[in-house]
Amino acid sequence: MKGILIVNEFLHSNKFNEIHSWLLEAAGKQGIGMELKTNAELLVDIGAAHRGKLADFILFWDKDVKLARYLEQLAYPVFNSAHAIETCDDKALTHLALMNTGLPMPRTILAPKTFDNIGYTNNLFLEDVAKQLGFPMVVKECFGSFGQQVYLVKDMAELREKLKLLGAKPVLFQEFVRSSFGKDIRLQVVGDQVIAAMYRYSDQGDFRANLTIGGKMKPYEASEKQREQALMCCKHIGLDFAGVDMLFGEEGETIICEVNSNAHFKNIYDCTGVNAADAIMAHIRSKLNGN
Repeated sequence: MKGILIVNEFLHSNKFNEIHSWLLEAAGKQGIGMELKTNAELLVDIGAAHRGKLADFILFWDKDVKLARYLEQLAYPVFNSAHAIETCDDKALTHLALMNTGLPMPRTILAPKTFDNIGYTNNLFLEDVAKQLGFPMVVKECFGSFGQQVYLVKDMAELREKLKLLGAKPVLFQEFVRSSFGKDIRLQVVGDQVIAAMYRYSDQGDFRANLTIGGKMKPYEASEKQREQALMCCKHIGLDFAGVDMLFGEEGETIICEVNSNAHFKNIYDCTGVNAADAIMAHIRSKLNGN
């Protein structure tokens, strides 16, 4: 069995390269010949003469969804699918995908669409957002990773200023879950199993618990209900593997925060000793073999 691991040509750091190496190593353990290529080496070339079969499947470790969709059009099995990656990459689409599932989520309002060369010529809609959600309020860029595009605003002046600074970027507004200040959990899903979970927390007064911005971690024993919720998220979005982030409600109940199609799994390995790369490659092999 042969596979291609696709990564981004322009994103270089040890943080990402290490994950790529683990996936290649895990493929070898499964007897899969895996070749690494970037999205600049496999260009979308519509109308090109048919080339021979490059591999049996594609492991798509990037967010270039147009390339993923192109490869699907060429009949390659792509993990995760282009649709699933696109849905997770845009936080607004994630919440829309899950809104009728019965899964608990923070109340979320999407900013109306504007355009780069126009921006928000008025912000009157913020009055309604503030009325519905109150303060403090979470403002999230729809595209962002590692908690770095998530903001807490305490009043209308800060809300207006934040929208002004963000310009025409797609954003959403969310109720602030006070009971989960500085803490959350990450459940790592592969196939129909939660293979690992960790509790993340900040002891520096940050409302976010992401490790990249100073959070800490420890192993976590997810409840059966939390596992079911994580699996339901993945089923409705169409994910083969993902990291599902959950907040804590006032009664200790969990609230779905985000779903990450290409979750960076080194931290959960350091925390729990579970290597998601091994599970991902075993799942792909099993699925392609019809098991």
